[in-house]
Amino acid sequence: MTEGMLLQALAYASRGWPVFPCQPGQKIPATWHGYRDATTDSDRIAAWFSLLPQWNLAIATGTPGPDVLDVDQHGPAGNGFAALERLRRAGLLDGASACVRTPRGGLHIYFAGTAQHNGHLAGQHVDFRSAGGYILAPPSRIDGRPYRLIKTLDGQGSLDWAAVTGLLQPQRQQDKPESRRAIDHDVSRLARWVARQAEGNRNAGLFWAASRALEADRTADLSQLAEAARQAGLTEPEIMRTLDSARKMREARPRQPDHYAEASR
Repeated sequence: MTEGMLLQALAYASRGWPVFPCQPGQKIPATWHGYRDATTDSDRIAAWFSLLPQWNLAIATGTPGPDVLDVDQHGPAGNGFAALERLRRAGLLDGASACVRTPRGGLHIYFAGTAQHNGHLAGQHVDFRSAGGYILAPPSRIDGRPYRLIKTLDGQGSLDWAAVTGLLQPQRQQDKPESRRAIDHDVSRLARWVARQAEGNRNAGLFWAASRALEADRTADLSQLAEAARQAGLTEPEIMRTLDSARKMREARPRQPDHYAEASR
């Protein structure tokens, strides 16, 4: 590499995205504290990439950096492109700003950064990189093959990982209400359930509960769920984003007859 890697690192930093070096040809951080050493300081960046021009280039994800949906290509074991198409049809990818081809044929889809948690849906072959994560970025290479920008997009929005999880793997909830048939459409009971959710399940739990309430009544008052989510520890932006996503997905789907809802449980 060469000067091109340094110039690209400085270009990312100029957008406010903190960067740091990784070992040549690998995803392993080359600094002591990994993504915690990421910076937008041009002098520090120049010192790193002048020391060893072959470093790979990484971006720390989550605000002020981007959030990234990682669509894996695992060969015969499967890939995440079917899941990606479901997300596209649901309108969850509308905020995307760029699409990068990864060395193994997968995709990195960039969104505005948030403080959401990282996520992993193994069965769907998709991952989410946000606060506390990082990704390799062009022109980094693995096994001689580059990360390559293939498209810039018009979106400037974020990706709601709770909505992604709710769409692709709703059964992922770890602590579902004990009697779903009795509780599904009772907002008060749903709210009590949401308030009990632990960190790591709160966003997805709120999305699931809101979706159940809206299935029964598209105009349902979700204020009890919002208050329960506050008690569980979610921030106001997280709550509003998750409830908005549940409403949008409910509006995008036709109402299903009760017998179908029962059979799908």
